[in-house]
Amino acid sequence: MEPLVSTGWLDQERGARELAILDCTYVDKATGRNARAEYDAGHIPGAVFLDLTEVADTDSPLPTMLPSPAKFASRLAALGVGDGMRVVLYDDSPWRTAARAWMMFRSFGMPDVAILDGGLAKWRAEGRPLDDEPPTVRHPHLTPRDRNVGVRDLAAMRDIVERGTAQVVDARSAARFTGAEADPRPGVAPGHMPGAANLPYTRLFAADGTYKRGEELAAVFAEVGIDWQRPLVATCGSGVTASTIAFAAHLLGHDVAVYDGSWTEWGAQAHTPKVTGA
Repeated sequence: MEPLVSTGWLDQERGARELAILDCTYVDKATGRNARAEYDAGHIPGAVFLDLTEVADTDSPLPTMLPSPAKFASRLAALGVGDGMRVVLYDDSPWRTAARAWMMFRSFGMPDVAILDGGLAKWRAEGRPLDDEPPTVRHPHLTPRDRNVGVRDLAAMRDIVERGTAQVVDARSAARFTGAEADPRPGVAPGHMPGAANLPYTRLFAADGTYKRGEELAAVFAEVGIDWQRPLVATCGSGVTASTIAFAAHLLGHDVAVYDGSWTEWGAQAHTPKVTGA
């Protein structure tokens, strides 16, 4: 299965026994939207709802941090995801939150995972079917696997920034990156990590909401000076939109790590270096 699948492909494949479809929509309460209620009102037939706020480390003061391997495995098994299955992820979020779920699956050693290109918006625009009934879910076994792929913590990021051992790319808006716009989280400073490049995640997408591909996508990274011969770590506000950078890099054949705590963690620390301006 390709890492990015089309609406036509999914429409043909949905219903296959060893295929799980997950609605990974996550939106902030400030938007006035309720992702679960929207799922209940209409979702891709056969899809189950993956609550990214619950399949997380809910003991952490930081939002949407990766859960333990045991929690991830138990929650996903309850949603019908088992060993050896193919998984397709989609969302209807301005933050492209299916990429965050993709990063989670990859970090727990589950590579056969794809994102629906264009998400629910494209599916709906094409007049494809929606369902308002929950699917019947089997409860297969899913083996817990250690988090060993593509995740960086605060200690690792301190070392990277101090020694310059990897490039850092920030997926936030230019205004948030430069500090011209205050961070919305209380106690979080404005600005960015020293040496970081700014690549707003919205630049990864075409006008129709699908991912850019090939040379067009490669040019987005080239324009901010990314050198694919050096390691790269993506960061953002809370580890969500950074995952779109990791996924886009994957489409180009490159592995990119994600700083899980991102600016919510870094910007709240008293002794982490921070800079403002471009």
